[in-house]
Amino acid sequence: MKTPPHAGVASLAWDALERQFDERGYALARGALSASECAGLAGQYADDARFRSRVVMARHGFGSGEYKYFAYPLPQVVRELRSALYPRLASIANRWNERLGLRTVFPAELGSFLETCHRAGQARATPLLLKYEAGDYNCLHQDLYGELVFPIQATFLLSTPRIDFTGGEFVLAEQRPRMQSKAEVVSLRLGDAVLFPVRHRPAHGKRGWHRVNMRHGVSRVHSGRRYTLGVIFHDAR
Repeated sequence: MKTPPHAGVASLAWDALERQFDERGYALARGALSASECAGLAGQYADDARFRSRVVMARHGFGSGEYKYFAYPLPQVVRELRSALYPRLASIANRWNERLGLRTVFPAELGSFLETCHRAGQARATPLLLKYEAGDYNCLHQDLYGELVFPIQATFLLSTPRIDFTGGEFVLAEQRPRMQSKAEVVSLRLGDAVLFPVRHRPAHGKRGWHRVNMRHGVSRVHSGRRYTLGVIFHDAR
């Protein structure tokens, strides 16, 4: 059965988002989720039946806090977001690969890409919910789950800054060749999404296009509780 379109994603100003990708290497999508969608997703965290695994970050040196990977079948809103975002992001990803001289061409529909993942042994769902409480943080990292990687992912803020929590800013770090790394703090509001590179993106310099590596994380939460939804398009081994 075909996944219905997600209204919030369909209404985004995609021309402006693509310009943000070219200028900054990431894009900020305001109001991608409604307040009720955010509350509904955050409320699912307590229902272990919806998830395939739970990760406590401190046990692995990832930071402090925890997250859970959804099991298939995904909740409807997560399916809708993943299916609606993918075609738009695949167009950007293919342009990135062309600029970097990479041969990989991503199909136009998510289902075709996931079939490729599953044939390669990457068949476990990767969308996840993350929960941070006071003192928690997420170290800079990349979300790689196998050889097949879709180069862009999304994080949606499900809590209200300064009401539900303080601190906990989303952070991107760009590792530029032969230069010091550059950090970018992205201030999100309830329902906002940040669309960003999984591990690298093209950047234009004096000698043309080149690759810059990217990592992302979350600064320390000072008070309250912060929930986010992560949407990753390649599945895991």
